[in-house]
Amino acid sequence: MATYAIGDVQGCFDELERLLVAIGFDRGSDCLWFVGDLVNRGPKSLATLRFVKALGDGAVTVLGNHDLHLLAVAEGFAKRRYDDTIDDILEAPDAPELLAWLRSQPLLHREGEFLLVHAGLLPGWTADMAAGLSVEVEHKLRGAGYAEFLSKLYGGKPDRWSDDLRGADRLRVIINAMTRMRFCSPQGVMEFETKGETAKAPAGYLPWFDVPGRCSSNVTVVCGHWSALGVKLAPNLLALDSGCVWGGKLSAIRLEDRRLFQVHCATKGLPLKSSR
Repeated sequence: MATYAIGDVQGCFDELERLLVAIGFDRGSDCLWFVGDLVNRGPKSLATLRFVKALGDGAVTVLGNHDLHLLAVAEGFAKRRYDDTIDDILEAPDAPELLAWLRSQPLLHREGEFLLVHAGLLPGWTADMAAGLSVEVEHKLRGAGYAEFLSKLYGGKPDRWSDDLRGADRLRVIINAMTRMRFCSPQGVMEFETKGETAKAPAGYLPWFDVPGRCSSNVTVVCGHWSALGVKLAPNLLALDSGCVWGGKLSAIRLEDRRLFQVHCATKGLPLKSSR
């Protein structure tokens, strides 16, 4: 029995199937952790979503920004982008069931020494605090008023956390940190324009995981979202977005011994670049 964390799939279902062969995935005993962004930009978002849903308790997935975008588009609160590849999901006969399942997925999953989240955590958040904040978002997504919540999803403000935040502003900061953030200041101010390598950090900003004194440094954060960063393995960080959808690789790591597995992207339809 093993647990494998897998980077951003983004509809690259053929590569996911090959990766599962490479790791020797045993559906009867192994568990897969997905870092979010199951869908969009790749060619087989529908197949990916159906497959992960069918795994049931054999998979844990957290929501990424592309997954939330799909939900917002489905409710009419966001426009399709020119490079979206989610029409197959929206037009599928089982779309209502798939979207309801996606809405029920968590923003964060914590188990033992590991914390699974799509993008990152603000430096002032402990693991326990982040877990509690994620539940606030999850209750909204799973509740009867989820459509109203999705209508207020987008926006980069507020750009920092405050315990005094309430309503949509509070939930938006939680979502932006956990699904969109790459760089922030030592004071926890998020920056959303820069998408490249860490060397391109704007003045006064750092990769979120490099902020000195980060309060979640006592757990190992498993994340994705940052294809320009690539795979980054550290004692308290397992970053797994290796840009498969952009012509890179799809990566998995076995949590028990931190062995890395990778398969190359089979198609070169999209240039290797930052994925957002």
